[in-house]
Amino acid sequence: MDRRRLSIGLMLDVAVIAFEALAVATIAPRVAHDLSGIDLYGWLFAAFMLASLVSVVIAGHAADRYGPAPPFALGLVLFTAGLLVGGLAPTMPVLVLGRAVQGLGAGALLSTAYVAIGRAFDEHERPRQFALLSTAWVVPGLVAPALAGLIAQHLGWRVVFLGLAGLPLIAGWLCFPAMRRLGPSADASPGTLPVGAALRLAAGAGLVVGGLGVDSPVVAIMLVAAGVALGVPAFTRLTPSGTGRARAGLPAAIASRGLQTFAFFGADAFLALALARVRGLSPVEVGIVLTPATLTWTAGSWLQARRAGLTSRRSLATVGLTLVALGVALGATVLVPGVPVWVAGAAWGIAGLGMGISYSTVSLVVLSEAEDGGQGVATSALQVSDVLGTALGTGIGGAIVAVAASASWAPRDGLGLVFALMVTVACLAVLTARRLPPDPPPTADAPSGEPALRSEHDDDVP
Repeated sequence: MDRRRLSIGLMLDVAVIAFEALAVATIAPRVAHDLSGIDLYGWLFAAFMLASLVSVVIAGHAADRYGPAPPFALGLVLFTAGLLVGGLAPTMPVLVLGRAVQGLGAGALLSTAYVAIGRAFDEHERPRQFALLSTAWVVPGLVAPALAGLIAQHLGWRVVFLGLAGLPLIAGWLCFPAMRRLGPSADASPGTLPVGAALRLAAGAGLVVGGLGVDSPVVAIMLVAAGVALGVPAFTRLTPSGTGRARAGLPAAIASRGLQTFAFFGADAFLALALARVRGLSPVEVGIVLTPATLTWTAGSWLQARRAGLTSRRSLATVGLTLVALGVALGATVLVPGVPVWVAGAAWGIAGLGMGISYSTVSLVVLSEAEDGGQGVATSALQVSDVLGTALGTGIGGAIVAVAASASWAPRDGLGLVFALMVTVACLAVLTARRLPPDPPPTADAPSGEPALRSEHDDDVP
């Protein structure tokens, strides 16, 4: 029963984080207007991202040394507190602070979720657990934007934040007993938590992303250079040796995740912009076009769960990332006059399917390749790469669009460069996936793909 509660609780955690992220994206324009804070609009998202970058590192390392329960509990408290601050914020700076607190909590929750899956479930059960986490995005992906819009319009945007505040506590009630039983790892490395490196990495990422949005080329270069100088050593400290070169094995898995999120989420942001500015679609119509990716991502995750043990992880990741590259390339055709808009929806469905197949597969590789007692360290490195890829993909894409606009280019020209970059990065991710390690050999207790570790509670896992 403990493992079943853990599985359900982790799904609820992810669902709440997903709903909050999608809801905030929907209500952000109204919030900025009501609080007279349009100048801080971008920081509603940047503060969350940078704070989560810090907490995924610290929580992952802490989960190895002290067990997943303490960082998980702290994550619940911070995420709930951030929702309350957001719902009661009198000014935009206070709301940005609340978003940062939410980011700290969300990063800790996601990091400990990976550790819990790695330690509570064996090699044969993990694919199903990651498929369940992907499924937790379906309902929020389908209803969160519309529901948040209706709540903001009729009850006020503050209700969106406050209405979610009780759900993390339910997830905690479900998960915490199992988390506490996992305890600390006997093989965890001693030493202090890498708080300084996490802060330097977040600061470096903030400088790079902020510099990319500055109008002055001189200032932009200075900020980006400072960010790189500060962030690269910290990234090297927090990821396996050779990650920057995509060295075969665990480093290649970490690198492929960053390239994957760079390409997909970078293209996702600017496909929406292309549909609105080039094809003239309304926000509702843009949402309809992009919705298939939510469903196909989940389908892809379940497909990898069904193929686990039958198809190598290296092959699954390569196929998935190839579909991402294909989807991004086909999505770019929306910039061509005369191409039907439905092509963009179909293309993004293909990209979502590829993400579902490859995203969970890479996560499984990282858990399998992690050293004994180092699953928290390995998964925190994975999520660092994940967050950085998303931030840099959207940041660099935004810089390209801004430069194109300042040069009076047509919108489709600047967006064409963005899509060309995203396709290139997606192709690099495909090449990197070929360097993933081979699958672990089956255990003697599970020659036919049955779970190697079974307990009286196995039938309780959903």
